[in-house]
Amino acid sequence: MKTSAKRDGAKRDRETVNLRSRAYESFTQRLLADEIRPGQFISQRELVELTELPLGAIRELIPRLEAEGLVKTVPQRGMQVAHVDLNLIRDAFQFRLFLEREAVAVFAQEAPEATIRTLLDDHERIVAACAETEAEGRGIPPDLLKEAQDVDWALHLTIIDTLGNAIISDAYRVNQIKIRLIRQSKTKLNTAVLAPTMREHLAIIHATLARDPDQAKAAISTHILSARDRAIGLR
Repeated sequence: MKTSAKRDGAKRDRETVNLRSRAYESFTQRLLADEIRPGQFISQRELVELTELPLGAIRELIPRLEAEGLVKTVPQRGMQVAHVDLNLIRDAFQFRLFLEREAVAVFAQEAPEATIRTLLDDHERIVAACAETEAEGRGIPPDLLKEAQDVDWALHLTIIDTLGNAIISDAYRVNQIKIRLIRQSKTKLNTAVLAPTMREHLAIIHATLARDPDQAKAAISTHILSARDRAIGLR
């Protein structure tokens, strides 16, 4: 009987953790899809309807969202989704700069050459496709922009994850959600910034291929500060 009760308890615990994870994933997906808007006030009941998950899972989700700065409770008004303002832009990009600058130095020294070559091939493919559309007098199609955005994110996540540090990777991904919110309203990859972004990325990749951590740090700093300045409106 005791063994059976333990199994049942363990099963309930796994189901609870799974529900919390599903609630978090559902919330962030809807946030990044603009179904939940930055700065929006939202109730627990509305989150239940949006996520199609039980109220208990939403109540357990909220402390995590508050701890990560994705929502905050405003007295007498309720729960407010993080909104894009100057403080968020500065804080998110500063956090990103600190993490990526040190991570890329390690990446330049320790990353397998095959990993770096894959990143190089992906970027050169995007650059070639952009040059082809430009030569033909066509605008950059949406599917190419999406592919370029995926390649963009993949570079940064690869650099961070190569550290093999789950705490850093998790913290980076929370901050990346905030960066993506900023990009949706400020610096989302588009035809005007695609080519400069790819050039900045290639500078990072070539520095890592040369196994030059100082140059890699300089290149990634230039890239991140450029994105920050676009978000603030300086470029």
